Amino acid sequence: MIRLAKKEDIPRLQELLEQILIVHHQARPDIFKAEGSKFTDKELEAVIGDTNKPVFVYEDENGMILGHLFLMIKEVSENDGPQKPVKTLFIDDLCVDEKARGQKLGEKLYQFALDYAKQLGCYNLTLHVWDDNKGALRFYERLGMKPRYTEMETILK
Repeated sequence: MIRLAKKEDIPRLQELLEQILIVHHQARPDIFKAEGSKFTDKELEAVIGDTNKPVFVYEDENGMILGHLFLMIKEVSENDGPQKPVKTLFIDDLCVDEKARGQKLGEKLYQFALDYAKQLGCYNLTLHVWDDNKGALRFYERLGMKPRYTEMETILK
């Protein structure tokens, strides 16, 4: 079952966020720390309460949270420069517990986000994925996503 996250879910969300950090650290240790979190508990509580940044969790029949989906509703208005007005649903974070992978839970979370975007009347569903995260790239390409743009870098140190 996929449901909105609650304050009581914060400890489990922190565990899943740590798993994501480890994946990012392994791919880019020059950028990502080996431990820590994207949010403090207090920040996470604020995100959970923000209707423009809904957080959903995938919960099994025993009440165990096996994955999460952090979303952001982004809107470009007519007054925002040369771009046409557009409403986008951005996947800020999609995670399936490492012990629950291979059960198509990531696909279920992605499909949920896609359906949610359609319900909101969004033009598109977007996300960022690190180029070194080959597994995530394959996963999203298999689901039909295509690159929107490429950000390049030159490391100076």
